[in-house]
Amino acid sequence: MSSPGDVAAAAAPATAAATPLAPEQVSLWTIFSKFAGIGAVSFGGGIVAYLQRMLIDQTKWMTEDEFMAALEISQTMPGLNAVNMSVIAGDRLRGPVGACVAAVGMVAPGAIFVFLLGLAATSARHATPLANAALKGVAAGATGLLLAIALRTGHKQLARPRDLTLIVLTFVAMSFLKLRLLIILLTLGPIAIYMYRPRGKADA
Repeated sequence: MSSPGDVAAAAAPATAAATPLAPEQVSLWTIFSKFAGIGAVSFGGGIVAYLQRMLIDQTKWMTEDEFMAALEISQTMPGLNAVNMSVIAGDRLRGPVGACVAAVGMVAPGAIFVFLLGLAATSARHATPLANAALKGVAAGATGLLLAIALRTGHKQLARPRDLTLIVLTFVAMSFLKLRLLIILLTLGPIAIYMYRPRGKADA
């Protein structure tokens, strides 16, 4: 008959195999290369879509809810959303050092590309029509990818009346009323906080 110790020893490898990769086990090079890859291929915008695919689908460093929370913070803070997202993700994985590495990986490819493009522009005074058409096509594809990711990650919000109301109000304020983002945040932010305030048992 097996002893309790033998049973525990036999179960240990299975438990270890089922344990997800701990944040401290992610190397700084892995963090840098992943974000540098996104920074290098995200032409024409839509970078949030690339981040969603990498952080949730490929590496599983974040869940959908964690990604949405990080995206909301990134969009309300000053600076580029992509850089803010990389800082949040890098900090979750390896602390302040990971945040710096992720941010550098995100901006380095684009900075190098723009620098080289600037050097090329000094010799070629005007871009060719073919290059302009290619960039427009890439931008259109990135827009479609961003829309697909938005529908995928935001399907929960689209199913709840309160969330959908805030989405519609934000869209109307930005697209039709042309209000500044700061004004929208100062107006709809307090309303959203009140709507989602913690409720006691008596209010539930």
